Amino acid sequence: MTAIEKAIAILQSGELVAIPTETVYGLAADAMNEKAVAKIFEVKNRPFFDPLIVHVADKKKANSLAYFNATAEKLTSHFWPGPLTILLPKKNTVSDIVTSGLPNVGLRVPSHALTLELLKQSSLALAAPSANPFMYVSPSTAAHVKAQLGDKIPYILDGGDCSVGIESTIIDCSLERAVVRRLGGLDIERIGDVLGYKPTLDLHAGSNPKSPGQYDKHYAPKCNLIVQDNLNQLIHYQRETDKEVLICFGAIPDHNGFNLIWNLSCSGDFGEAAANLFKMLRRLDEEKITKAVAVLLPEQGLGMAINDRLRRASKNSQLFGK
Repeated sequence: MTAIEKAIAILQSGELVAIPTETVYGLAADAMNEKAVAKIFEVKNRPFFDPLIVHVADKKKANSLAYFNATAEKLTSHFWPGPLTILLPKKNTVSDIVTSGLPNVGLRVPSHALTLELLKQSSLALAAPSANPFMYVSPSTAAHVKAQLGDKIPYILDGGDCSVGIESTIIDCSLERAVVRRLGGLDIERIGDVLGYKPTLDLHAGSNPKSPGQYDKHYAPKCNLIVQDNLNQLIHYQRETDKEVLICFGAIPDHNGFNLIWNLSCSGDFGEAAANLFKMLRRLDEEKITKAVAVLLPEQGLGMAINDRLRRASKNSQLFGK
């Protein structure tokens, strides 16, 4: 039995499997099996009012789950398979437990070869949020999943490191004009080029999310993470210990007194930075760092999505203090 065949058998039995995608690893269940989907919420300790994304093999399968329109057709023709999730009015075949009672369902076709083959061979639609405890850092390797959920799920389909490293961009296509519900691995500039207009942003929802990934606090390590707009804001910063980390991007002319410098991409490559982001946030906990300062990236392309994750990861942290 191959790894894919084993994963399919487990999913068809109503159990959970961690699956690789190009963005992050997902915790998957048969989206048509309500009891299996409920296990996702239980294992992640995720509130039932936070909707899930459904992964499918192709547009034909997606059409069986939602009512497509011209906006969705245009975007999926350009960006599927890939790190784009679209929100559309769901058909009755999709259970309310998947959408948390909301009228729209999030759909995407991942580009990771292993999971795409699993979807094709099984013909399943897989509900699959990130394979991590709720609000913690998303996993970009099978080892991350094992460390967090290994004793709670029967199988991890190991597909190596995720190439994109941050979650998919979510576009609400149910309205007259597209709305960005979550920044992610697909630049909104490219989306705007295809649509012919720049979609509006509606990213935060507190305790009433309209799509996955809209909580103010999310993707958070355990340490006190402080976010600053630029290095100049650190001129008067006083380190409390020698084990404080500066997370930065690109060329750094002055280390501002930090002994530990973790650079998302020394060359200033946004793709490299995105792939390293969750690994670096997770490393803060692995090395028992209690305090870190992250400097935001330029607000362009993937930099916008990375900054969004950093801000959510630092929510409620105290500025310049523990």
